[in-house]
Amino acid sequence: MSNWQDGYVEGNCIKIHYYRTGDGDKPPVVLAHGFSDDGLCWTPVAKALEADYDVIMVDARGHGLSEAPESGYDPLTQAGDLRAVIEALELYRPAVIGHSMGAATTLVLAGTYPEVPGAIVLEDPPAWWMPGSASGFDPNWQMRMREWIRSLKSKTREQLIEECRQQNPSWPEEELGPWADSKLRLSEKVLNRADPPGIDWEKTARAVRCPALLVTGDNDKGAIVSPEQAEALRSLVPHLWVVHVPGTGHNIRREGFEPFISAVRGFLQRWTESR
Repeated sequence: MSNWQDGYVEGNCIKIHYYRTGDGDKPPVVLAHGFSDDGLCWTPVAKALEADYDVIMVDARGHGLSEAPESGYDPLTQAGDLRAVIEALELYRPAVIGHSMGAATTLVLAGTYPEVPGAIVLEDPPAWWMPGSASGFDPNWQMRMREWIRSLKSKTREQLIEECRQQNPSWPEEELGPWADSKLRLSEKVLNRADPPGIDWEKTARAVRCPALLVTGDNDKGAIVSPEQAEALRSLVPHLWVVHVPGTGHNIRREGFEPFISAVRGFLQRWTESR
């Protein structure tokens, strides 16, 4: 990480922080983290890809070192944030890889601004493309999350690392420090989601034109996307590739790094060869 860049861009009315492994001489890959994580939670992935790609790890608004405005914590606004970073850094049709919240952001980016990403990878996103699913956030969820965030911030970094180690024994040690740091930097403003703008998820998914990969885990281990939901997304995005990583839950790359990165490498290689 010592040679990685560390900077900000002004875009979409906020200051957005990012880390970057390269200087623009390799195909760009933008990484969008999940809720409560931040850019450096992608460190193992960035290290695995930096020899072949210019990797940009973005801190979402309210996360990491990015600005935490009072509002805008919805997939459409966050997609605008990613678009602003891509334009400010003059990245030409990068691949965008997102996890969970970041995967929802990535899907909306590709469906709303189809000219921006060159390819997308979705790591266990919320399946909001399903009929009847809701992307809103209820007050009970907000209350529970507020208590959770405050409980995290009452602990030391070392306590958080040990807690994460006990709760996630399959995670590599390299994951624990960035996870703990991200929780200590998290703003409670990320919970300001009472009235997110409506998104037509079916229409958005159908508008995706770039190569797309969905990576899924096991539902009985905590993964969100079921086989039926994966097929439903493929019906909306016919060119979607789906890779299942058995033995993993919601944090697929943390629990099955080698099969995850192998699938991503193969997908990115096909993408770069077609650029």
